[in-house]
Amino acid sequence: MHLKKKRYPFWRVVFWTTLVNIVLSSFGVFVIVFFKVPDQPYTLDDLFSVKGIVQQFLSLAFNVVFFYYTLNYFHRLIVLKKNALYYIGYCLLVLFCCSVYYYASHKLFPSIKPQKTPVSLGLIIFSTTLVTVFLLGISLLIAYLNSLRDDKKMQKILEIQNLQANYNFLKAQINPHFLHNTLNFFYAKSLPYSEELSEGILTLSQIMRYALSKDNAIDGKVLLKDEIEHLRNVIKINQMRFSNNLNVNFEVHGIVGEVMMIPFVLITIVENAFKHGDLKKPDYPIDIKLTVVDDVLTFVCKNKKKTGPKELSTGIGLDNTKKRLDMVYRNRYAINIIDEADFYTTELIINKL
Repeated sequence: MHLKKKRYPFWRVVFWTTLVNIVLSSFGVFVIVFFKVPDQPYTLDDLFSVKGIVQQFLSLAFNVVFFYYTLNYFHRLIVLKKNALYYIGYCLLVLFCCSVYYYASHKLFPSIKPQKTPVSLGLIIFSTTLVTVFLLGISLLIAYLNSLRDDKKMQKILEIQNLQANYNFLKAQINPHFLHNTLNFFYAKSLPYSEELSEGILTLSQIMRYALSKDNAIDGKVLLKDEIEHLRNVIKINQMRFSNNLNVNFEVHGIVGEVMMIPFVLITIVENAFKHGDLKKPDYPIDIKLTVVDDVLTFVCKNKKKTGPKELSTGIGLDNTKKRLDMVYRNRYAINIIDEADFYTTELIINKL
């Protein structure tokens, strides 16, 4: 997934953190030079001494590390829609790490000017907590706003893709509609001559009608029972092509009547098995099993590989299917492919249909 790549690259965090640090340091120099603050603990000589420069460098390095990890982790939590306990646990961990850093920094770099009243441990803890909570708030706000912007960009991309898909679909309908009507004509004419031929034409016509139908789609989804019927018709037409010599075992388990899913996903997997599988050995049929249990769909297709020359495959069909699954189900699905020496298995799992 996209989470494997950091949303906030390290060198980008270094750049922006350094820039903000320079701005704040410049403001501090401006205050020291032009404003006489009572009991001012620092002077320009202190800031630009070796000790002062080392302290500023360590502070910058700490801020870079802090924002790099907090920004990317908060982004991950937002994308995965984690609950508040994850945020609280992470913030407590960061608070502990920052407390150790600030305490060590206080011991290594005490105030240049001796204080009339020594700083108590309680005050150090309070100030450390306040600063850390403020920085965590900034980090979380940046991650949240950027996530909103990412979502808007993705929404625009999806809208453009949907418009393009609809346009391509309308263009592609011209010839298929003509073919569908022609098949119905041939079916009527072939009835008196050949029952097998007319049945094949009718099956092909049903396949075409399902592929062209838009009325059965609700929010881009269709009834699973219609998808299963389409799958059976495709298997049937392939059996007719090979004189019913193909060995196919198709099982459906569970209640599928009211289940909805996006169309043409299952058929892409099965067509891949028809194309590359050895279907003529009774001992090794294509095993297709579909199960629906507790709103979870599991679809497994296993076939024995063909021997000899292999058919060329671009993989476009499966890639497009994965993109469609990504858009609709996001992290609620998984495709597992087991590519063995003699067998090829594809397993699709969709949660929360």
